[in-house]
Amino acid sequence: MEIRRTKIVDAIKLTTYDETINVKGWVRTKRGNKNVSFIALNDGSTINNIQIVADASKFSDDLMKDVTTGACLSVVGKLVKSMGAGQAVEIQADSIEIYGKADPNEYPLQKKGHSFEYLREIAHLRPRTNTFGAVFRIRHNMAMAIHSFFHQKGFFYFHTPIITASDCEGAGQMFQVTTKNLYDLKKDENGSIIYDDDFFGKMASLTVSGQLEGELGATALGNIYTFGPTFRAENSNTPRHLAEFWMIEPEMAFYDIKDNMDIAEEFIKYCVKWALDNCADDLKFLNDMIDKSLIERLKSVIECEFVRLPYTEGIKILEDAIAKGHKFEFPVFWGCDLASEHERFLVEQHFKRPVILTDYPKEIKAFYMKQNEDGKTVRAMDVLFPTIGEIIGGSEREENYDKLLKRIQELNIPMKDMWWYLDTRKFGSCPHSGFGLGFERLLLFVTGMQNIRDVIPFPRTPKTAEF
Repeated sequence: MEIRRTKIVDAIKLTTYDETINVKGWVRTKRGNKNVSFIALNDGSTINNIQIVADASKFSDDLMKDVTTGACLSVVGKLVKSMGAGQAVEIQADSIEIYGKADPNEYPLQKKGHSFEYLREIAHLRPRTNTFGAVFRIRHNMAMAIHSFFHQKGFFYFHTPIITASDCEGAGQMFQVTTKNLYDLKKDENGSIIYDDDFFGKMASLTVSGQLEGELGATALGNIYTFGPTFRAENSNTPRHLAEFWMIEPEMAFYDIKDNMDIAEEFIKYCVKWALDNCADDLKFLNDMIDKSLIERLKSVIECEFVRLPYTEGIKILEDAIAKGHKFEFPVFWGCDLASEHERFLVEQHFKRPVILTDYPKEIKAFYMKQNEDGKTVRAMDVLFPTIGEIIGGSEREENYDKLLKRIQELNIPMKDMWWYLDTRKFGSCPHSGFGLGFERLLLFVTGMQNIRDVIPFPRTPKTAEF
């Protein structure tokens, strides 16, 4: 009778000793002597390996020499209490089938420490390491947490386009989408490309955000959220930037800036608590191996109230710090866009908890943000977190047609790209708010990883589009 496979995450919890079970997975390590081999097997379902005990009298030397790090096995054997430390149960193997060998002279993930830089070069294999297995299981759990939170709140998951056919003039940070032959482009007398014969009949690009279309959904369905890939063609080689990343963008009708801040705080605490509740083994591993203060930091975020801080007060705190001798690389003045070092000073040194910065100068924020009565600031809010700075950016949106139109004209945004967006302010306009959370920024915080390239399976950055 064929024995059905048991996932290792389930096998290590079993107490049905002497039961014969089947586990399958990849060899992490093999050690032993001429009488017995101890094989650590992992199938990706958990950070924990299961130990296979292989008595040399049952298996040929030819078979056992192919049981090397990286090889894929199917093992049938008896579940027993483990005599060794580190695991409750182990399997005494009765049969071992090798699905796939891994030549130890060629397999690049031998049992030793590897740098993250090296592992990025073999991103097709790095999910097999303990660290990346943990990161990608947490990534899955954070996606589940996001959908769960918004579903419980009565939000609707709204799919916004990845290809956007607005003209995008002046938007040099967008990737163009075309079916045209790039070696033989038709141009007009001014040298501009003619798109008449292109797939969409006009210039098209990959989206940088689903927000504007998300607002259209909110003005019909009430509360919506988007969760999908976004693309930025900026030449940024920093530990916090990707050319392709995932964004969560809720938009809420009848929410003002205070409602927006409240739900942003509740949302991020929900996600962090989900990680603590559902990813304990992976978080413990990352806490032990990557960042010794990770779990303590995650707990501190869900236990504290976030500070609400007007931008003007934040600038004063930073200027006072400079007056007392604190050195920043970038200058601080009213009207500046705060750098990560400024944000982290407020969070990590001054308040020692997350900060929601509000009421930014309108010049450094987007055209759609609602202006305050002072005529100088807008109802923006950025949620600032320890270790990473800004994790969420949002605002109350300008619902007044005339004010929004005036701002669009001031910034010379082409009207042919904005008519549909302005329509929502002409036909039943309503107060509404929203925010954007970069999924990978959240994962940096939850995993303790230092580089955003290490929380997405296959990072896309300048000059890098491998795998």
